[in-house]
Amino acid sequence: MFVPTVSTRKVGTLDVVSFYKYSNLESLLHTKHKPEGYRIYKALAKMTFKPFIEEFVEADERDVYIVGVDEYVKSGYAHVALLTRAMKTKHSIPQHSSLMARNRVNYSGRSLQYRLENPRDFVYTGRKHVDAILVDDIITTGITLQQAQKVLLEHDVNVLFALTLADVEEE
Repeated sequence: MFVPTVSTRKVGTLDVVSFYKYSNLESLLHTKHKPEGYRIYKALAKMTFKPFIEEFVEADERDVYIVGVDEYVKSGYAHVALLTRAMKTKHSIPQHSSLMARNRVNYSGRSLQYRLENPRDFVYTGRKHVDAILVDDIITTGITLQQAQKVLLEHDVNVLFALTLADVEEE
């Protein structure tokens, strides 16, 4: 069993909470576009995102919306959607596929400069004037989450914080 080592990183004005260090989960995270990735991401979500949100909404009963970053379907499922789906409760409402990138560029292994020169160009179609938690699988530089937060703010969405499975930054 993988015991989470929760950490928080500040990216601009956004607090990003991660459950694992990337190096501890790397081989599992690489399954995201393979058939077995469905079961792996679903299990990781159940072990981390589900108990986290249950504790969060118990302490704070306002409705909070869950916005996954680019829930794009590949290999039959959207790996980020598995994370957001696990967060559904009476007071936490997933907004599936509401924040999608027009630029489908792959940032994997790319430099900060490349990421800055090739923005995701997100489009948001979810509810406005709500509190939200932003969800992604991995945080590397934080550029994607900052771009997502900016678009959400333009739609009067108050981003409380972001949640990721893993943080690439080692302490």
